[in-house]
Amino acid sequence: MKPNYKPIESESKLIKSVIEANKKDFHYPWHYHPEFELTYILNGHGVRYVGNSIGNFFDDDLVLLGSNLPHCWIENMEQEQPPCGITTYLKEEFMDKIWIESYEFQDITTLLKSSGKGIKFDISLATKLKPKFLDLLRQPPLERLILILQILQELAQSSQFHYLCENDFLYDLNSTNNLRINTIYQYIQKHYREKITLTEISSQVHMSEESFSRFFSKVMKKPFFEFLNEYKINLGCKLLIETDKQISEICYTSGFESVPFFYRQFKKFKNCQPKQYRINYQKAIS
Repeated sequence: MKPNYKPIESESKLIKSVIEANKKDFHYPWHYHPEFELTYILNGHGVRYVGNSIGNFFDDDLVLLGSNLPHCWIENMEQEQPPCGITTYLKEEFMDKIWIESYEFQDITTLLKSSGKGIKFDISLATKLKPKFLDLLRQPPLERLILILQILQELAQSSQFHYLCENDFLYDLNSTNNLRINTIYQYIQKHYREKITLTEISSQVHMSEESFSRFFSKVMKKPFFEFLNEYKINLGCKLLIETDKQISEICYTSGFESVPFFYRQFKKFKNCQPKQYRINYQKAIS
């Protein structure tokens, strides 16, 4: 495993748009690259890690990532087919100094500057732009440039979005840290239904409990157990959306041992109760 810098082969192109439809292309470990990344999930679902945020992704998930913002998408293991998405990479120098200072590009410039936080766009805006994303794969270079500028302009002028990270995620681009974070992700994914102790998780990366706690809080900008609870809550959200299971069953399936604690954590991370979350989602898709 080489979980650090991901090279993007784009030759001399400002823009590279690719379809990612197999496990090798889609599931790349926790990584970063200097290019801006705009990812549209055509189909599939799983967990999205961006900076210190965790979220679920589904069909028509649209996210813009800033330069060197660490991220990875991990598909649901129950899926027979890996997710399929269109990923567009924009070179870090995509916005030339002349463009950046031009009135015509001020909205796009602001958008790209904000992308260091990771930007998730609403599904209604994503589906509206879907034909243009599909078109990116077919257009010759100049037309593709014009089309991506149109897409970015629409995104920049929209209020249908939220930031994935509370603040710009400043990260020490270090291969050792990347390897540790990937190991932690993989352990959580396999053992979230069990009682994970600080002793167990720190031993996975060969650190003392105290050193691990400092390391994790420094890199992820939040304590480990807050991160773990957020992971479990996002699994709960997925079950609320995809099933009609009772909330108590979802609580235990997501790895929580207490229904009251599940409710408190859900309110903390989603700012509503599980039942209301399910109702809100059903309203949104209808």
